[in-house]
Amino acid sequence: MLAVRSLRKPAVHDDVPVLPLYRSAPALDVRLEEFELFAIDRLRVLKGISDGLSRGKKHEEMEKLVRDLWKANMRHPQPSEVINKDIISHFVLRLVYCRTEELRKWFLSMETALFRHRFRDEKPEAQRFLMAEFGLAYKKVDISELESIIDKLAQVARSTGQSSLPTADAIFYKVPFEEVPELVGGRRVFISKGHAYIAMSQVVSLVATHFRSQLSKALMLTNRNWTTTIVEQEKNRLTPIVEALSTSYLGPDYSQPKEFAEISLRDIDDIAKSSFPMCMRHLFEKLREEHHLKHGGRMQLGLFLKGVGLKLDDALAFWKAEFSRKVGAERFDKEYSYSIRHNYGREGKRTDYTPYSCQKIISSTPGVGDHHGCPYRHFSEENLTAALSRMGVNSRAVGDVMNKVRNKHYQLACTLTFEAVHGSSCDSGINHPNQYFSDSQIIMKSKNHSTAKDTQMEIES
Repeated sequence: MLAVRSLRKPAVHDDVPVLPLYRSAPALDVRLEEFELFAIDRLRVLKGISDGLSRGKKHEEMEKLVRDLWKANMRHPQPSEVINKDIISHFVLRLVYCRTEELRKWFLSMETALFRHRFRDEKPEAQRFLMAEFGLAYKKVDISELESIIDKLAQVARSTGQSSLPTADAIFYKVPFEEVPELVGGRRVFISKGHAYIAMSQVVSLVATHFRSQLSKALMLTNRNWTTTIVEQEKNRLTPIVEALSTSYLGPDYSQPKEFAEISLRDIDDIAKSSFPMCMRHLFEKLREEHHLKHGGRMQLGLFLKGVGLKLDDALAFWKAEFSRKVGAERFDKEYSYSIRHNYGREGKRTDYTPYSCQKIISSTPGVGDHHGCPYRHFSEENLTAALSRMGVNSRAVGDVMNKVRNKHYQLACTLTFEAVHGSSCDSGINHPNQYFSDSQIIMKSKNHSTAKDTQMEIES
């Protein structure tokens, strides 16, 4: 494969934007490893934006977050190739997220949010250039008309808490009000005779609306091409990569325990109550109650236990003790012990399997009699509320968690649960069950150390 060629030289004039509009896929040869790595880097940016929005970050906080995410993930060793990485990564993720309505909706929202923040960072001349690219050739409101409505514009500015009021030399555009629904809905714009008067600082809303519309149509077209042509033609090359990317876990590797060397069977019940996330605590309790789990539950819980430090011999003893009460020891040895050794890389291809991430668990589809999956997605409201109460989550925090669940922010709901249970913030959010366990153990050990220290001081005094 040829290396990616430069699409265009870096911008050298303020009136030429560095923000592409992604109207057509580049006719380039891309290395497979770059195809995937570029997409993963952009996905880190989009998921960071999603998490920030879900956590209700303020406008200034989001501006800084997006800049930091872009700077951390979208660099390239060759500065001239940064624009290539930007465009290639967008079109790869367009393939990834065109495949279902739910995926399209998420990608559309996050890419529009990213575009909006990057547009604001462009110079005014470059912003006007982008407006022209979208065919938004609106004329500036002339001085006489501006002076006639300046009081109305100032009134809107004051009502929205703006620190500076419009002046007679400010730049305003007059556009059909239906083209800026966000500003109209938020009562952040003056409307007269069917037209909205928008300041230069508000142009982003107008441009972002057109960008979103353009991308929405493009995603539908990409979906048509994917289902009719690409998925079959690339079944042995690109298709597996594309299908895996939408559920990719982008965080640390939890295939081996990090901070805590191992957990013992003697302590496992206490640790399950204090440090297991709800998805694993539910599986653990069902195993203790029914002495059996179906394949999906065994995989989800088994790999989690491996990741938190349960050794193979202890894992075999743990599962055998439970399953033998229902199927007998002999049947367990014949039908179930192999899969446990297989998960630890001791059978078959000797693959060292990795614990499931939140994304993988959320995307699973439990059937009748299954207990795996994400409780925040798969439980009924009644069952989820009861489970939260059993974990010691107070009624106010339960309400906050349920609000996130109703808005389909399942990982944020888990993060709020973690914070309520441990009385400690989790700014990074929960992205992996083993991260939940690791962070919980750090807090628990810190509390135990503080308690022991306080006790020692009392004895000495």
